Formats: sequence, structure tokens, C-alpha cells
Amino acid sequence: MSFKVQINGTEHTVDVAGDTPLLWVLRDTLDMTGTKYGCGVAQCGACTVHVDGVAMRSCSLPIQSVGNRAVTTIEGLASNPVGKVVQQAWLDLDVPQCGYCQGGQIAAATALLSRNRKPTDDDIDAAMSGNICRCVTYLRIRAAIKRAAEALEG
Repeated sequence: MSFKVQINGTEHTVDVAGDTPLLWVLRDTLDMTGTKYGCGVAQCGACTVHVDGVAMRSCSLPIQSVGNRAVTTIEGLASNPVGKVVQQAWLDLDVPQCGYCQGGQIAAATALLSRNRKPTDDDIDAAMSGNICRCVTYLRIRAAIKRAAEALEG
């Protein structure tokens, strides 16, 4: 089937089965490889993207259920003012170690700060739960979220 999908502000037409996960449409059909495959069952967060501003796991989201909603991947988050600040905080604090999970981490953090500019540690923990980092950079992730929150407030 043919589906029209808005990704990072650009409309794409893809010819895939309706049950194809958005992750595979992004990576295999559109060659947008910033969104990573981690577990395939929506448990690790490596595949996190925004769908109408909400952080969602693309590995378990069939393309047929995306519809007209706007999808933003790590490649498009810099065009979001909050996403740009989050990415800068990540760079400033050298958050990534291997970097594999960081696209999903940044997407989740951007979604959090888009709805809550003054998150507590508990807010951060809740928003980031399920985003697994094998390099265990959780303290740097939390610090970067706090730095981004301060920058957005200032």
C-alpha cells in the first residue's frame, strides 16, 4: 500500500505494508538512520521519535496508524527550539559515550521539556524510564536535562 507521512516537515509517500513499523519505514525506506533499532518490542527507547510532539516508540508503531500526524526524528529535532537546546546541552556535557541510544534519549528529553520546563528529578526519572543506556550515562543525561531546562527558562 501507499502511505503519505509527514517526517521532519516533509511529506513522503512510501509503498509498504500497513503493518510495517515506522522504524523500518524511516531506516529502510527513507534512509533516515538516526533512529535506532534496539529491542523491537518498545522497551529500550532507542527508536523513540515524536508523533505530534509526543515521544513514541517507532519499532511498535505501524505506519498505517501514523496517518496525518507529524513525525519528528532525531534528524529533525534541531528545528524544534526545545530540541535544539537539549541537543546543545548534550554536547556541552559530553553526554554520549557510545551514542547508540542518544537519539531516543534526546527525543524523550525534548518531549519532557516541551511540556514541563522545570522538571524535578522524579519528573525526569518518569519521563526517561524505559530509555535504556548500556553505557550508563544516566547522571549525565539528568544533568543535561537540567541544563537545558535552565537555558529554556533563562
